Amino acid sequence: MNVQRKTLTRAIRASLMASLVAMPLMAAAQDAAPDTTDPTRTLDAVTVTGTRIKQTNAVTAQPVFVLDRQKLDETGVQTVGEVLQQLTSSGQALNAKFNSSGNFGYPPDGGGIGAGSAQVDLRHLGSKRVLVLVDGIRWVNESSASGVSGSADVNTIPLAIVERIEVLEDGASSIYGSDAIAGVVNVITRRNFEGVQLNGYYGEYSRGGETTEASVTIGGGGEKFNAVFAASYYEQKSIGSGEWEQSSYPTPGTGVRGGSSGTPQGRYTFCDPSRPAGSLGFCDPAGDFWYDVTLDDGTTTPVWNPADPDAGTYHGFTGADRFNFAPYNLLLTPSKRKSIFASVNYDLSENVRLHAKALYNNRTSTNQAAPEPIFVGPFAGTGGIADTIVIHEDNPYNPFGITLDPASNFGWVTRRPVEVGPRIFSQDVDTSYINIGLDGIWNVGNGYSWDVNAVHSENKAEQRFTNGYNVAKLKLALGDPAVCAQVPGCVPLDLFGGQGRPMTQEMIDYIRTTQIDSSKQTLDILSANITGDLFAIGDRYAGFAAGVEHRKYQGDFNPDPLRQSGESQDSFAAAVSEDYDVSEVYAEGNFPLLSTLDVSAALRYSDYSTFGGATTGKLGFRWQPVEDLVLRGTYSEGFRAPNLGELYGLTQFGATLVDPCGSTGSPGPASPDFAAGCLAQGAGPNFEQANTQITTFTGGNPNLQPEESDSYTFGVVYAPSWAEGMSWSERMDFELSYYNHEIDGAIQARDLQALLEACLRAGGTAASSPSCAPFTRQASGNLNPPENFLDNLGTIETDGLDVKVNWASPEWGWGRLTAGLQATTVFDYRAVDIDGNESQREVGIEVNDSAIPDWQTNVSLGWSLGDWSVNWTSRYISAVDEYCSNVPVPEAPGCMGGVEKNTLGSTTFHDMQVNWSDAFALEGLKFSLGVNNVFDKEPPVCLTCSLNGYDAGTYDLPGSFWYVRADYRF
Repeated sequence: MNVQRKTLTRAIRASLMASLVAMPLMAAAQDAAPDTTDPTRTLDAVTVTGTRIKQTNAVTAQPVFVLDRQKLDETGVQTVGEVLQQLTSSGQALNAKFNSSGNFGYPPDGGGIGAGSAQVDLRHLGSKRVLVLVDGIRWVNESSASGVSGSADVNTIPLAIVERIEVLEDGASSIYGSDAIAGVVNVITRRNFEGVQLNGYYGEYSRGGETTEASVTIGGGGEKFNAVFAASYYEQKSIGSGEWEQSSYPTPGTGVRGGSSGTPQGRYTFCDPSRPAGSLGFCDPAGDFWYDVTLDDGTTTPVWNPADPDAGTYHGFTGADRFNFAPYNLLLTPSKRKSIFASVNYDLSENVRLHAKALYNNRTSTNQAAPEPIFVGPFAGTGGIADTIVIHEDNPYNPFGITLDPASNFGWVTRRPVEVGPRIFSQDVDTSYINIGLDGIWNVGNGYSWDVNAVHSENKAEQRFTNGYNVAKLKLALGDPAVCAQVPGCVPLDLFGGQGRPMTQEMIDYIRTTQIDSSKQTLDILSANITGDLFAIGDRYAGFAAGVEHRKYQGDFNPDPLRQSGESQDSFAAAVSEDYDVSEVYAEGNFPLLSTLDVSAALRYSDYSTFGGATTGKLGFRWQPVEDLVLRGTYSEGFRAPNLGELYGLTQFGATLVDPCGSTGSPGPASPDFAAGCLAQGAGPNFEQANTQITTFTGGNPNLQPEESDSYTFGVVYAPSWAEGMSWSERMDFELSYYNHEIDGAIQARDLQALLEACLRAGGTAASSPSCAPFTRQASGNLNPPENFLDNLGTIETDGLDVKVNWASPEWGWGRLTAGLQATTVFDYRAVDIDGNESQREVGIEVNDSAIPDWQTNVSLGWSLGDWSVNWTSRYISAVDEYCSNVPVPEAPGCMGGVEKNTLGSTTFHDMQVNWSDAFALEGLKFSLGVNNVFDKEPPVCLTCSLNGYDAGTYDLPGSFWYVRADYRF
């Protein structure tokens, strides 16, 4: 790839050298929207996302999908995130359906969880590889209050200020710099708005979750200025997981994992050498046969007789004793957003204009999880204080009469005190943005458009976690009571009474603690750009754009002191306070070689303070051999610089692993492929994995290099003249676009599941395979926390085809019809790490709460007559499979009898909207009534998905959503 990169770079340098010599370093601001209804129509020169050169062609060399205000309204949703995640080119991305705080820990990329935010993914390449712009200016990345993220929260941009959204379905690093590997989302705000617009919206799911939105937009101006002001309020209420049968019970067939070993009755695993053999086992110091018991239901006073364990109030722990955590979770997380926006343009002279733009957005949101379980003892596998806790024999609630010591006879004690209440994670996020600059016309030659911008943006978040525990206090309260008595507030803790003897308020108050995490990201930009005609080629001109940009990124993550010291029961995290800056210069040109053929080229050089320089280029062509037909294509180099979290983060992550040596609820023996490796690691034939979430130490790497990519597109746009002005057709157009992306040096942590399986197949020891390096086991056979840090480990390849069709009828006596199709098929997706392990993530497979369907298709039908219109949209998602080897409940339907894969059937959601303009005889009032998911289609059951039993990044919430909207403009 490096030879190819150098060749392309030299070619582009030669083609652009003349334009680089004498250009002022400035470019054009985003201007009026192209008319996408006729893709071959000649327009006034405008700027389209994907190039900074003003164009007179609606169809440029690169594929751009435009969502104008009418299309946005027809979706029936009220957030930018929901709109973008309905695109057929969209992949799995965070949204309000992810109740993602809690014991997930922190993802390996240092970006945190992003609870309450909404991101955008294109081509299934991840939100970090999509660049988000607002009016052509880079938007600040989110603060998740749990890390320093590399993704933008698109819901920090209120829908009320949006004029249109342009989605570049192509790589564009040479035009915009880092992150634009999978594509670019450019949100164009309202600019030339006249009058007042009031908007009110109310909607509700069939299971609750009311949505309310209200906004006011005011615009106007005079001879030398114009201004727009908008204010909006949005509130989404929650839906509990208990409202849907599938997400209410962690039982086979629901798609929710088989419950938790942290139960209200407690689980006790220990060894007492003095006790005799019995039905509950006997003491084996190697850990193969220990007590693994739980308290009988209905017990008020635990009874344990070491001489006759079977006569007490305990029984051996089984899968039937696991705790149903599901009803405490949320199907839809609540959120409130308040925002104000202002934009002003003032003509300083005939050719120079001052522009200023500002936004403030506040979001409060909440996640909820089941009451936090207490896990103490080495089997907890946290790698921290909890693993070392000793429960003293003098603890007044210890029924076993012996000291439980991790050094000799203690596995773990688990207890979920439901009396404390659920875990609550409350986020408070502020986003601010200000842009001040100048733009104008330079009357030299044919005239040049230019702009300069100074931008400061900030995203600041605080997360308050309540009903968690201080592990250091747990250690004191479970240890020697004489030591506890010397510490103010300390009282001995009862982990042994179950629900029949709940913790006292005094116990709870001592160990419970509120934890506050915060983070902040700031982005400062100085840029200058110019665009215009360079020189004549025949009867047309070569266009150019050039510019410079300097950006500074600052990221801070301040986890609660308890997290930093390892005293939080929730998880460990280290503080981050880092920054870097980048200076860039770019140029691009568009050259009309023939009357029907244009060739474009772009080159960008970036100098980063973290790793040095990077050069990217792009070539494209546009050929219109006949009036009705346009052929186009691009080849582009891309790169993504490691973000601050990836460079400097250090956290714990609750990785989900299915141990081939004996999965949860299904003790061994392991399959023949793994048996020898399991035995070599000390996991015998009767081993049962204690938990599927294995604490993993993850974090950044300051030596990371940028990801590099090559992207190809080829497209055909056909707007047949024979379908214009006919009795059956006013217009028709077709578009086919092929895409291909290859990423080298992808920043990632190793796939622990694949690595563990490769290790066990190879023999299970470090001597037998390098794959075994991260893995060690306790005497019980349970895995110790592995380390899994980021590196440039991956190669990702994907390609596919976008199909778009639009048709409109003439005005008939009974109305006008429109029809549209947007479809994406993914031909291939392949990700391989540096060890040669191929990811399970591929086309047609559901894995890690994310699916890549073969087809995603949106079909829309419309009818209008006078003041009335009706729209119908069908959103189709093809079937996907999940591997039964990833299902932790072997007896789950769909995976019984040795079946390799479980199928999640194809799904279609139908949406309908009715609009009435000038409603109730009031000019300017538009009234809309709609239902999304008209037929109450439920998402398919997912047996491997982590919460709620379905893939929340691919499918809609269960149940219909109806809404009513009133829009009054005067």
